[in-house]
Amino acid sequence: MKVAAYQAPLLAAGSMGALDLIRTRVRACEAEGVEILCCPEAILGGLADQIEDPARLAVSVRTGQLDAVLAPLASDVTTTILGFTELGEDGFLYNAAAVFQRGAVAGVYRKLHPAIRQSIYRAGRHVPVFRVGALTFGIAICNDSNFPDLAIQMASRGATALFVPSNNALPPRKGGAELVTEARRVDVATAIANEMWVIRADVAGQAAGLTSHGSSAIVDPKGTVVRSAVALSEDVIAATIEVTSRIAVGDEMPN
Repeated sequence: MKVAAYQAPLLAAGSMGALDLIRTRVRACEAEGVEILCCPEAILGGLADQIEDPARLAVSVRTGQLDAVLAPLASDVTTTILGFTELGEDGFLYNAAAVFQRGAVAGVYRKLHPAIRQSIYRAGRHVPVFRVGALTFGIAICNDSNFPDLAIQMASRGATALFVPSNNALPPRKGGAELVTEARRVDVATAIANEMWVIRADVAGQAAGLTSHGSSAIVDPKGTVVRSAVALSEDVIAATIEVTSRIAVGDEMPN
């Protein structure tokens, strides 16, 4: 299966301009036979923590609002994973990632560890796995990838790939190229420990006093970095990954 990570340009918080950028990338992925395209964390509108009126970025899944917003990305070939601010049925905001498949939201992951200190986002509570074609995979949003137990849980449920939508934009004094090194270390360790592919998609560039060098990469189950994006630049990286199956906990062994 061919998968890709889109290292999108860092846009100002509140901008929905990424939707057109993603649509262009989806069409290119269709032509290349890419079956799953992973986009960064909060690529739709940016992180709600960074604006005065975070509720204006919130999109409901239950009402079909997100389906309507993502309609331009509909594809019979390419499934898109992308980050957004979700308005939950409980009225709280969640930092979430949607799996958009064949014109509909097939599933949503809510970030379990929203921010290191404080956040307007409520923490998610579930660790789902998803399936596209023969591939079973999990999603861990940015900081979640620093918690090894999440990938372990996903692997125990049959996941052989982990997609990591990320947003490593920080003031220059707080982050730099070292964040790429740390993200790579985490991804390699996760890949080896769980014998799974790790596909990370980050933002890159500068906007509103923030900088992200871009940590997008594809790591194979042996910990080899098979693709990495150009630093500080918009980029798309792709690789053909081997789709394997593993027995999920509780499943019967095949005869």
